Amino acid sequence: MRKYTELGRNVFGRLRMLSALIGTGEICLGGNCHLKIYGQLTCASGKRLKPQNRVFFKNEEEALQHGYRPCGHCMPKEYQDWKKERDLQF
Repeated sequence: MRKYTELGRNVFGRLRMLSALIGTGEICLGGNCHLKIYGQLTCASGKRLKPQNRVFFKNEEEALQHGYRPCGHCMPKEYQDWKKERDLQF
């Protein structure tokens, strides 16, 4: 998991590092650290996040290991699967 605020000292540096990490495949998913939700980098909900709340993951397993759940907007199937699994636990 990588926090957006730790990618560089300023906005330009962070965006440059983020672009490089996406290009190399080290970042494939984005998330909200307060709501513990992850989703596609192109998700409209994710694009509205405050920069200090943004985190990034290499894959779904990493996001799930950190206790995040799938976004219901951009990952509806994964969200439904997660919800069913959670309901079985309770």
